[in-house]
Order: sequence, then C-alpha cells, then structure tokens
Amino acid sequence: MSYYKPLEYIVPTEDDGMVLRTILQKRMGVSRKLLSRLKLTEQGITVNGERKYIDVKVRAGDRVAARMEMEVSDDILPQPLPIDILYEDDELLVLNKEAGMIVHPTHGHYTDTLANGVVHYWREKGESFRFRPVHRLDQETSGVLAVAKNPYVHQQISEEMQAHGLKKEYVALVHGVISSDEGTVDAPIDRNPLAPHVRIVTPTGYPAVTHYRVERRFREATLVRLWLETGRTHQIRVHMRHLGHPLLGDKMYGPGGTADEVDKAAAEGRIPEADGSQQWDGASAPLSEGIPVADRSATQPQAASSVCQAASPAADYGLERQALHACTLGLTHPVTRRRMEFHAPLPADMECCIKQLAQSEGAHEA
Repeated sequence: MSYYKPLEYIVPTEDDGMVLRTILQKRMGVSRKLLSRLKLTEQGITVNGERKYIDVKVRAGDRVAARMEMEVSDDILPQPLPIDILYEDDELLVLNKEAGMIVHPTHGHYTDTLANGVVHYWREKGESFRFRPVHRLDQETSGVLAVAKNPYVHQQISEEMQAHGLKKEYVALVHGVISSDEGTVDAPIDRNPLAPHVRIVTPTGYPAVTHYRVERRFREATLVRLWLETGRTHQIRVHMRHLGHPLLGDKMYGPGGTADEVDKAAAEGRIPEADGSQQWDGASAPLSEGIPVADRSATQPQAASSVCQAASPAADYGLERQALHACTLGLTHPVTRRRMEFHAPLPADMECCIKQLAQSEGAHEA
C-alpha cells in the first residue's frame, strides 16, 4: 500500500496528556471526514510508529503521524498537453491556466482538459496523485489555479477559502467607462430558473461580494482589478453585468449574449415566468444584434457607454474570449503554514487588446 507524505506533529510540553483525537483535529487540522478515513487506513494514525486508537492520551515528545492512502485519477486519460507551472512541492501544484482550456473532464468532453495534461505530467515524473483543484476557473478565464496533491491539503485550502482567507485577484476589461475609481458589488447570486446554466442577481440568492478598482479608462472600455470575498459561479461576470459594465468578449453575460436573450425571451412571453418549470435552451430565439443595457430588467443599472449596443466589440480589439484573468492567488501553505502568493502575468491576448484600445480610441489614466 502506498501513502502520501505523512503529516507529523511532535507533542509539546503544553499538550502532554491530551487525547490523540484532539491532537489530530485541533493541532493538526484534520477534519472529521478525513479522520474517519485515517481510522480505516492501515498505519493511518500512529504514535511513535505504532498504530493507536484515537482515544488514547499522548505524552510530550511523542511523534504523531497521519498517513493518507495514495489515490490516483484513473478515470482521467493522461495527455501530453502544455501546462505552465508556477510552483510545485510535495503538497501543492500551482498552474497558470491558459484561456480556452477546461479544468476538469465533463460529460462529452473527456480530453484536452487541464486535468489530462497534469495527470500526464505526473505520470512522466513517476508520480501518482489525484487531480484536486481547490477552486474553479471558467473555461475562457486564464490565470492562477491551485491543485492539491492530497485530501488534507484540499481540505485545508477549502476551509481557508470558506473563511475568506484566500486572496483571489483578477484583472478584467469591461464595456463602458466606470465613473467611480473603486467600489463594491454586494449582490446575491443564484441560478436563473429559466436557464439554470445562467446565473443572475436575485435577493434570494447566495451572498456574493466583489470589490473593484479602476486601473485605466479608455473611451469605451475600462481596465479593472477585482477581489473576491466569495467564490460563486460566474461571480465577476454576473456582478459586472449587474453594474452595467459586462466583460468584453463574454458570450454569456455580454451584450447580446445568452443572459440577454433569456431576459428578452421572457419579456416577450416566449418563456413562462411563473415557476421556471419550462427551461430555455436558446432554441426558440436566435442571437440578436445586441440588447442595450437600458432594456434589461429594472434592477440593472444602465451602462455608461454606447459600446454595449454592439454584439461583439471585443473581436474588434483582437480578443475572442471573455477578458478575465486570475492574476494573483494568496494562501497559507497547509503544511508549512507559510503565507504564499502566486502571480500569473497578463496573457498576450489581453495585452494586445489593451494596446489596440489605446491606439484606436486613446486612453487616460484612472
């Protein structure tokens, strides 16, 4: 049986006589779920090399070890795909995901994902880990993504994320000129009952908070830096649309995109609005030439620029995907407890877009 690198703890004098369960949960940060797995694993929990029940008391100087059985992603096909590694150690892999790449295989899309490339990379090194991304990035979003190499690391980072301890910083290009230099969007998000793959701002949704700061203003677009307190699906894209400044290149939440078409179809009575029992899949309405922000529901602020009238202005600036990049991820290393930050440079397509905006429209600093 193969194991991950063990977690170890030397019992200090102040913990003399403490119950092993308490050491594991309070001192080593082992969750109840992981503790249950360790109890069923041969040599999963040991004190000075001997397997012990978790109700025994430990003494100062004892070496407590937790060993997790090795897991592999046998369900993921290894593929020699290019991956950009920002950092790697025995517990953690941090990558710079390219735009257009799906993170994990899904139904109907089993290959050419980040997971396929990472599993192949590990196999080539003679290593076997289960692919465990600790957070999500949309297919068209580029940037920093962390992958845990064992259940403990995944659990620790997930808990830090739930406690809002992760630093998640993004850079985006949005339609229109944002007038305020900085601000916060505090607006709950949930699925659109008419089209569950689309998210909407709704009072009954899950709490979602996004902070933003203007980096640069163009005539018809704005470069913004954003920080997330929460991590809802499509959060930045939904919040920027709610603000009246959807992301450039966003096919779902941008002008004339899927979200606009759902709103338009509902307003025209082509979708029953009562309980959402009939779900819209786009088949009943072709893409329009663009729906002005002013035509959206009353809860949507009007965009500051007429650029939102265009169906896909991002293509004019050499960008064919949503202009969103995860530039920074800050976390506490689950084992060393050292605070770490990882940075991914702005990708070439967004750099090109910014240059074209500046050259064709002119720009002034925020």
